[in-house]
Amino acid sequence: MAKILIIGCGAIGLQLAEVLSANGHQITGLKRHPPVLQPSKINYFTADISLRANLEDLDADFKHVFFIASTDGRNEKSYRDIYEIGLDNLLNRFSQSACNPDWIFVSSTSVYGQSQGEWVDENSLAQPDNITSKLIRQAEQKLMDANPNNIIVRFAGIYGPGREYLLRMARQAPLIQQDPPYFTNRIHQDDCVNVLSFLFEKRLIGLALEQCYLASDDDPAPLWNVISWLAERMNCPPPVIQSAGSKGGMNKRCINTRLKALGYQFKYPGYKEGYSELINKTGN
Repeated sequence: MAKILIIGCGAIGLQLAEVLSANGHQITGLKRHPPVLQPSKINYFTADISLRANLEDLDADFKHVFFIASTDGRNEKSYRDIYEIGLDNLLNRFSQSACNPDWIFVSSTSVYGQSQGEWVDENSLAQPDNITSKLIRQAEQKLMDANPNNIIVRFAGIYGPGREYLLRMARQAPLIQQDPPYFTNRIHQDDCVNVLSFLFEKRLIGLALEQCYLASDDDPAPLWNVISWLAERMNCPPPVIQSAGSKGGMNKRCINTRLKALGYQFKYPGYKEGYSELINKTGN
């Protein structure tokens, strides 16, 4: 049995906690606002990691830490609170007790700044332009430098119950660039949980792991194709062609070869599998 701290118990963190608890591990979930009715097998520690004083009573003898914290907003301050100040406070808490747990840190494919539809993997240049992604990349590097056993998992765009942005977009006949294609990369929420659990179990059996894994499904697809398919499935008007070049920002295609070579099999290998189920469940 391993003593595990999960920092950030939202939908993914809570689902992961339930999986690991069912496997016999001792779980503590760190959350700013724990649920009133707490799962019997998950202990909660109430804290805001951006406030060092909140962490003074946190146990420091965890063997494993999952960092799945989310920000309050998409602004620089919110990201600094989590990925700079919060992470520093946690590392300081462990160092005070001479503890050095192994981390699995949830990152994002937004750390890739590529914008021409390039293929990217774990060895591709991760040099984003925007400050929020720079702060995530900075946090990645801090953890990789702190302990060679720490693992970074870069999730693509997460979708699933409660994460239905593309469904809402598809209902509105949006303007979308068709040519050249603007690629999207995604991963279902269930696969996020399964990837984290999979890597953790591989670590427990002593398998040598890489420090970074890119977690995105098998089908990096043009946004035009995705929205057109969703609109058809939901009997909505199709998207409208937007002039080329008007879509700015990051545009890349993510490669998951390293993760799959380790033996991971996606529950939802493409957007059609994942969104078909989501559409059926939401009644759209």
